[in-house]
Amino acid sequence: MRLKLKFFSWIFITIALPFIFFLIILPGTLPDRQILDAIPLRWAVILIGIIYSSLATLLIGNFILKPLFSLSDWIGENAFLSEGMGTPPPLPGLLSPIMRNISGKITDMQQEISQLQSDRKMIAALIQNLNDGLLITDKQGNIALINQSALTMFGVSPGNYPGHSIVEVLRSHHVSELLQKVVRTSREQSLSFEVPAKKSYIQCVATPLEEDLNGSILFLFQDLTKLRRLEIVRRDFVSNVSHELRTPITSLKLIAETLQEGALQEPENAKIFLSRMENEIDNLTQMVEELLELSRIESGQVPLEKHPINPEQIITKAAERMALQAERAGLQLVLRPEKDLPEITVDAPRLEQVLINLIHNAIKFTNPGGKILVSAHKDKNTVTFFVRDSGIGIPPRDLDRIFERFYKTDRSRSKRGTGLGLSISRHLVELHGGRIWAESQPNQGSTFYFSIPV
Repeated sequence: MRLKLKFFSWIFITIALPFIFFLIILPGTLPDRQILDAIPLRWAVILIGIIYSSLATLLIGNFILKPLFSLSDWIGENAFLSEGMGTPPPLPGLLSPIMRNISGKITDMQQEISQLQSDRKMIAALIQNLNDGLLITDKQGNIALINQSALTMFGVSPGNYPGHSIVEVLRSHHVSELLQKVVRTSREQSLSFEVPAKKSYIQCVATPLEEDLNGSILFLFQDLTKLRRLEIVRRDFVSNVSHELRTPITSLKLIAETLQEGALQEPENAKIFLSRMENEIDNLTQMVEELLELSRIESGQVPLEKHPINPEQIITKAAERMALQAERAGLQLVLRPEKDLPEITVDAPRLEQVLINLIHNAIKFTNPGGKILVSAHKDKNTVTFFVRDSGIGIPPRDLDRIFERFYKTDRSRSKRGTGLGLSISRHLVELHGGRIWAESQPNQGSTFYFSIPV
């Protein structure tokens, strides 16, 4: 509308005003006689000027103004220069080069906009799929951007959080304190803390973005929970190895000192001490052999010789080897496998070793008069073996760690064993593509399961 008003104003100034000046105002300065003589001529000229102006306006409107108005309306309707905006209206004659220039610029702008949109989508996808949490806030702590990983780390459900404060969304005073520290120092800060709701350990690095985004602060969250757990396992492993080695070594040292102090001169006592020394050496030998076996299994140096076999045969052989120990411990060993079990393709001696480890474990932690049940059943596409005892059970805090090397519950410290049997069993089951787990309650017995694909 403004363009039309400006155009008609220009027509009025450039065409109408000269006619008004020369044909109306100028004759008024002439003498009366000349005016009377000039009246017919003046009106004739005025009429001709009006006709000329109308024709000129019509021609300009049809050949110049109308296409320009169409072009203006087209640009107004396609203000965002999208790819689907269509072809601009043509301009006639001398105006066609202008249209070519406009079309070229529009094409360039469309390509730039398309590239920017593609880059924006790619950056948004990268941010949302980062394993590390990412958060951008202003100096007041209002969220500008947060990705899904950050929400997951703090146990926050997905939602539209830009504009909300970090205190409201993350509910972490550690992040708030880090924000205040960055605002106060204008320098990068880092902090490690625990998230109680997720039982996870987070490292956060906060960086001020003064040059790139004035006043914004970038938070990068890294989940160190697995690394921390590995560190705990490593520390416990060293502690457990030290404990397991210290006991037999101390016993051997005491026996040797006793023999040196005169026990060798007493044949009966010497035989007793030598027998104890032999037992301790056997324990050390067993520990070393199991460590070597576990190392070979973990490094993949134990090839499996798989053959089809009925699961009931594996159960029977393992139970036969452990029957005497169960009898000596005053326990009832019961076999109750499901009938018509499908064959499984496995390394039978290795799976027998797994069952023997589980039965031996049950014998150690079941009081005399108890019962141990060994069974198997088909479960979808797997055969699940289990060993159930009526023993002392396992505390819930230890269930997730009993398959670690050397890990023992406090109650089992006084019992014999290296603490490697369950770890070896786990690796052997996983080599067969299966999994192993346990269910237990203190003083209510335990059940150890492992499943093997059919």
